[in-house]
This record gives sequence, structure tokens and C-alpha cells, in this order.
Amino acid sequence: MIKALKGVKDILPNDVMVWQKIEAVARDVFYQYGYQEIRVPIFEQTELFARSIGTDTDIVGKEMYTFPDRNGTLLTLRPEGTASVVRAYIEHSLHQHARRWKLFYFGPMFRHERPQAGRLRQFHQAGVEVFGYSEPHADVEVIALLHRYLTQLGVSALRTDVNSLGDGACRPAYLDELKKFLEEASDLLCENCTRRAQTNPLRVLDCKVESCKAVLADAPIMLDHLCENCLTHFDAVKEGLERLKIPYAINTRLVRGLDYYNRTAFEVVSANLGAQDSIAAGGRYDSLVKSLGGPATPGIGFAIGLERLVLLVKEKINHTSELDIFIIALGETALKAMLPILDRLRTQGIAADMDYAGNSRKSQMRQANRSGARLAITVGTDELEKQSAVVRDLHTQEEQNISLADLVTTLTKRCEEFR
Repeated sequence: MIKALKGVKDILPNDVMVWQKIEAVARDVFYQYGYQEIRVPIFEQTELFARSIGTDTDIVGKEMYTFPDRNGTLLTLRPEGTASVVRAYIEHSLHQHARRWKLFYFGPMFRHERPQAGRLRQFHQAGVEVFGYSEPHADVEVIALLHRYLTQLGVSALRTDVNSLGDGACRPAYLDELKKFLEEASDLLCENCTRRAQTNPLRVLDCKVESCKAVLADAPIMLDHLCENCLTHFDAVKEGLERLKIPYAINTRLVRGLDYYNRTAFEVVSANLGAQDSIAAGGRYDSLVKSLGGPATPGIGFAIGLERLVLLVKEKINHTSELDIFIIALGETALKAMLPILDRLRTQGIAADMDYAGNSRKSQMRQANRSGARLAITVGTDELEKQSAVVRDLHTQEEQNISLADLVTTLTKRCEEFR
């Protein structure tokens, strides 16, 4: 028997209903905030991710699925969505059509990392990207959008952490001080942190090893080194969140693992997920578009891990079928008589189904109950002689006889009442 590869997962029909719900709510909320959907390829030239994410990051260095095509061009299955959306923004000159864009996307991402609860090698994200807004109000809106979406899904035990990573004016001096601190503490750091201290020192602050956490408690923090512009921006973000009554906490150790972030960084975590508690994260990336060959364009966005979101909300969402009607036809003659009625119901927008195998009444009624349908319609020899059908409400178990001539009209009205 051939099985799925390690770190990938089939999404079976009952779970698909949960996925459809969280995607539908996302679309509703994102459209309310004026966002438009964009769809980008699942693989790109490797150079795109190396240049945007950073060659010294764990994603590029250890986690990407990269392979040559027949022409020898290096391709990579996308490990995240922002770089691809930025590439599309530049390639299609979206800045020439409108100064500002608010986009969202859904889709699979790929990283070769150790599988764990809610984290797979093929995983899925929903994300938003906003181009053209440098104002802190855009940061506030993006965080508010994320908070609104998760709250509408009923996610509880949320905490929103925020930080500022500074910019090109103030971060270099901070990094020099941080590197000096890490050099002096190198003997106390884990192997990963020792390596990162040379290649990507900000990532050291995000280490989950307890011994490193103790050492890093005394490390310099970016907030103490912000220039006046970055400090003003961060203060405005905090004020905006307070005005909208969005709870947040300042997390001076919050950094993003991608090189392109600057100024505002944020993360939403849930206490219901255990140690790996992050649901969504994002931040500002004002230099990314220009670094990839586009015009100087500020940007900000976030991505939500949908597998983790499913873990949090699946018990809150109805997993049953959306079927309205199940037809029980007893015998070949009844089956042939009900086929046109089944077709007419479907053309009326009613979700209806029937069993073509000719099983017993009892067997088909069990099937009707398992289907999640609200109504079961039974037609056999006796009903055909009377030109009627027995309609049973599977919620209340009430039954009534309805003539076949009036059946479609009556059932259509009943289904409208249920919705």
C-alpha cells in the first residue's frame, strides 16, 4: 500500500467542511475591509525566495524544497506567500493601475521541517498584503483585521504581541551592540544560536531553548534603540490599537525570521495550542518591493496557519453535510419516477441526493440520517399508486403525505423556511 509522504496530510470530506467555513469567513471579513483576492503559482524561481527571505535564514538554508527543471533553472515550492505576491505586484506593474493595493490569498506552502501538531511540510496559509501605505494606521488596520477574523471564528485565549524592529536608520547600530553581547555570551548559547549570531543575530532572540532564554534576558532590545521616526510610528500603532480596543502586549523578543521586515512586527498566539502556540504573524516590509526590482513601495501583511486554526475551531463548526433532501426510492419503478424530481430539486438550488442501489427501506433511511439531510422523501409501490410521497423531517420525525405533482414546489418552500 502506498501511503502519503511524511509531513503531508489528506483533508477528508468532514474536515473539508471546516476548511470551507474558515475560508468563507475569511473572504467575508477581508472583503469588508476592502481587500481583493490574488492567486499566485505554487513554485517560483529559487532566486525570488533567496533574495527576499534572505540566504542566512533557516527557511532558505535548510527548509526549502528546491529542484532544477529540465532547462537547469532552479525552482522552489513556495515556503511563504509574501514574496510571490510582491513578484506579481512588480511583474504586472500594479503600482501603475493604483497607488495602493490591499490583497489576500489562500494556498499551500512547503517547508522541510519536523512535523508536529498543526505544522506540516505541506501546509496552508491565508494571508494579506497591503502596498502603498507607510502610515501607522495601515499597521493598525491589518492587526485589527486579523483580530476581527479570529474573533468571528470564535477563537479564544488569544494574545497579540507587538514589537518594532526599527529600520535602516537605527537597526544597524542596534545589531552591532547585539552582536557584541552575543559574542561575549557565546559559550552559553546553543549551537543554533552560535551560528545565528554570525549570520542572523535577530533570530537568536527567538530561541526556544530555556538556557538561551535565561542568557538573552539581559540582551539589548530594539525598542531602546529606535530612532525618532520609528518610535513615533510605533507609538501611533499602539495608540491606534487602544482606540479600537484591541488588546495587545509589547514583546521585546518578538522578531520575524525573514530578512525583509522592518518597524512593526506582530504575532497572535493561543494558549490552547500548547508550546507551539502561534496562529498568525506578520509585519511591515517597506524595502522589499524595491529590493526585488520594483518601485519604492511600503508594504505590510500577515499570514495565518490554517492547520493550526482548524485545530482551534473544528469543534465549533458543524461537520455535517449541507444536504437538504435525501430521496428513498423503493424499487426500480420508483427510482425512475424520482429521477426527474431529483433533477428538478437540484435546479431549484436544493442539495438533494438518492441511493441508486435499490437497498431496503431501513438501509436507505440509515443512509439518509448519516447524510445530514433535513428531509427524507420515501416513494415505493403504494406511494406511486397514490401518486404521493412520504416526507419525514429527520429533526422532528414528523411525517406528511404530499402529492408528486406538488412535491417540488412544497419541498422548495420547506427548504427556504429551514435556511
